[in-house]
Amino acid sequence: MAIRVPSMELHRPAPLLSGGRGRTCLQKKLFLVQAKRLGGLEKASTRSRESEQPKKRAPLIRGTVSPPLPVPGSIPRPPYVGTKDVPEIAKEIQMHDKESIVHMRAACELAARVLEYAGTLVKPSVTTDEIDKAVHKMIIDAGAYPSPLGYGGFPKSVCTSVNECMCHGIPDSRELQDGDIINIDVTVYLNGYHGDTSKTFLCGEVDEASKRLVKVTEECLLRGISTCKHGTSFKKIGRRISEHAERHGLGVVECFVGHGVGRVFHSEPIIYHQRNNKPGQMVEGQTFTIEPILSMGSIDCDMWDDGWTAVTTDGSVAAQFEHTILITRTGAEILTKC
Repeated sequence: MAIRVPSMELHRPAPLLSGGRGRTCLQKKLFLVQAKRLGGLEKASTRSRESEQPKKRAPLIRGTVSPPLPVPGSIPRPPYVGTKDVPEIAKEIQMHDKESIVHMRAACELAARVLEYAGTLVKPSVTTDEIDKAVHKMIIDAGAYPSPLGYGGFPKSVCTSVNECMCHGIPDSRELQDGDIINIDVTVYLNGYHGDTSKTFLCGEVDEASKRLVKVTEECLLRGISTCKHGTSFKKIGRRISEHAERHGLGVVECFVGHGVGRVFHSEPIIYHQRNNKPGQMVEGQTFTIEPILSMGSIDCDMWDDGWTAVTTDGSVAAQFEHTILITRTGAEILTKC
């Protein structure tokens, strides 16, 4: 479950070749050659792009939100349950010894299994409320608590973000439509530890542009993870994700970030998915999420008056993938796998 951050100073590299005055003769020639090449590529790729235009969809409309589902009293609750305020991001870094790693693996493996099951429910005419009920039951049947439920007043046990919804969509009575894409974000609290993961699923026959968005977003996540190991700068994650997204003409959403996770749901470090100059290095035994959101258009969001649902300002489709990872001496272990 991503967290929102305020505006930040970003490193935005200058263009490799500017179009202003002050060029040398060689630069002018190179510019003309490059322009001609790009023009030819533009014409050659027009037919391909036209065949990949996203399907026109009606704007997302909220449905009816049913009451929160009950959790047996025997299941331990996270400390924030029962309060309406969104907890502050904890300064405590989530570090683990051999014993706590066992608990983290268990929580993350359960979250992964729940997410995999939730994905099987994605079909036209199924409501996101029905998905929420199924996820809720599977989590409490495993003796765990659905972490989103009651977090800052969030009324449901899972986040379901459809089409232009970037994240934190609240399950409701809206039926999924043929051609939708939906991100399902599952976090469980098991034996005092949170496991956090999400994936974007295809509903029915989805257009090629949306399929490509989903594919590239998952690739961005995996590329970000591939940079991780003890001693690596956190900023390398954003650089690797941005490079791959830009190569495919997609934008990386900047206002939602990954985070430390473990005994605490949301803690430092903050994981930026775009290029940045933020300090900090990864440490062996640390756990955090990487959860990039990519958009076909605007990377800015509008917030619905429910205080949670974040949608792209221009209605562009967005996709997200997330894993909880454990930093090791030589790399990173993906914990949210089953």
